[in-house]
Amino acid sequence: MGREWDADVQLTAEEAAALIAGQFPALAPVSLAPLGVGWDNVAFLVSERAVFRFPRRRIAAGLLAREARILPLLAPHLPRPIPAPEYIGAPTSLYPYAFAGYPFLPGRTTDRRPPARGARIPLALDLATFLKALHAIPLDAATRRWAPGDEITRADMVRRAPQVQARLIANAAALAPPAVAALCATIDDLATTPAAREPCWVHGDLYARHLLLDEADRLAGVIDWGDAHLGDPALDLSIAYSFLPAAARRAFIAAYGDADAATWRRARFRAIHYGAILAEYGAAVGDGAIRTLGVDALYFVGEGD
Repeated sequence: MGREWDADVQLTAEEAAALIAGQFPALAPVSLAPLGVGWDNVAFLVSERAVFRFPRRRIAAGLLAREARILPLLAPHLPRPIPAPEYIGAPTSLYPYAFAGYPFLPGRTTDRRPPARGARIPLALDLATFLKALHAIPLDAATRRWAPGDEITRADMVRRAPQVQARLIANAAALAPPAVAALCATIDDLATTPAAREPCWVHGDLYARHLLLDEADRLAGVIDWGDAHLGDPALDLSIAYSFLPAAARRAFIAAYGDADAATWRRARFRAIHYGAILAEYGAAVGDGAIRTLGVDALYFVGEGD
């Protein structure tokens, strides 16, 4: 049986370059450098000016189309850049999915050189300011009619709890058995938390690899918006538990401001989910940086506020 992240289509760098040059001749000749492979997409830096992402799975093609519609609406409201698509490529007989090109945003993802604990306090303030602005973007009736919701029950903790516990018990993070038992008990407790009442715009898949940092370890941008939807802000606020140690988390919570205790409990649940799944994925595909993000998340979430 295939794993959740297994590709249903393969694409070489040469094939990607040919697709880009054929559909966007202004970018030819295409100078292409691999940027990375994720669950959903393979990404290339093109001529030092654009990032092209090609879906590896059918579901990801729909997520790119979502970005193309949503991100231009969100970008003007946000205090840091996001990569609204500039190029939309069409499927061909050789490659079955639409693909997209985005302006190149300078910076590094946090897994490439994780900031020290002390450096995460100013970064926490950047993150809180960014998410506060995102979650406060006004919603009119027309937007509510077309905007996607939480179609894959990301915020359904009752449904997700057994899945997270199974991943913890499989223990790709190599935690001591008492730590696994404690996290499973925490999941049982957090799963009783009431659901969010009012949806807002959310990134929907916010973890450390989707943050771009500058040389001073400040937030330079937020990438990979294929899961953007109207949903529970706790999905994004989980970054406070999955990436921030306790001191930085306190700064984040104070800067973000108005959120009730139930929201922070749901955020903590989501952070444990990220820790378990990133550790599993990183171990399975040999991505040590991702596995480390998962292990760190499971430790951070246990730190007191």
